[in-house]
Amino acid sequence: MLENFLTILQSPTSLAALIGVLILILFALYSRKIKFSTRMLINISLMLAFSIVLHYLKIYHFPQGGSVTFGAMIPLILISLRYGAGVGALAGFIFGLINILQDPFILHPIQVLFDYPLPFMAMGLAGIFPEKIFLSTVLAFVGRFICHFISGVIFFASYAPEGMSPIIYSLTANATYLIPETLICLVVLKILPVKRLLDAMKD
Repeated sequence: MLENFLTILQSPTSLAALIGVLILILFALYSRKIKFSTRMLINISLMLAFSIVLHYLKIYHFPQGGSVTFGAMIPLILISLRYGAGVGALAGFIFGLINILQDPFILHPIQVLFDYPLPFMAMGLAGIFPEKIFLSTVLAFVGRFICHFISGVIFFASYAPEGMSPIIYSLTANATYLIPETLICLVVLKILPVKRLLDAMKD
């Protein structure tokens, strides 16, 4: 972990970009006068811990990057459904920051944003339609897909097989794991007593 942190420090532009995104999120929350209660902070911390654990329980990890898990994004989606898009985006940013500390792969400062904080911040989109759980989940994953897709086209074009368009490569590579991941989350959310869980997260 320390070695990975030092890797990020060696790219000050990436670090500045991450700090800039964090400042924007906090300013947005402040402008909306969102206050964090003790119970709210505990709930967010617990959900983040669950996401991290589930992220380690991979069903399959693809060689080109990306993995299918047992629903690692579900706790982030629950945060967004309960506390709104802004808080969900902050939780996603923290998860992305932890993710980059665990396994950083830095090609460019902007690539860091599109592969780490932004895709998981997109889980906050689930907070836009909190009453429509499945629509919100799909919307959140579409947002995550767009971030990874842009990164794949711009920064990973050289990894595309000879003769393949970077657009097709990025579309295929990201859809390969994000579609199964989305379906797993939808199935699990169908099974879970989501409304009771959200009620339990109330102050």
